[in-house]
Amino acid sequence: MPLPLEAVLFAAIGLLAGLVALKVLPEYYPMARGLTVGTGLCAGLLSGLVIRFTLADGDPVVVLLLTAVSTGLLTSVLARPDLAARHGSHRRRRG
Repeated sequence: MPLPLEAVLFAAIGLLAGLVALKVLPEYYPMARGLTVGTGLCAGLLSGLVIRFTLADGDPVVVLLLTAVSTGLLTSVLARPDLAARHGSHRRRRG
């Protein structure tokens, strides 16, 4: 797969990770939404390129899956569950 196409996919993975983090756990990300989405974007591009060059002859599907996992981990660094619990703004799931 050519690098420009992979870079677009890495950016899409990063944007998706940032938006999902804000949608699923908004109380864990009290800072500006742009910071979370921007961090997801940068994490997707950076981790995708590092993984692509590390696994030079790797399967593109494996590269994309590893990029998604590492982007999720890097985006979660911004999470502040301690602030959400202190302010009592976390949602309780009924089940």
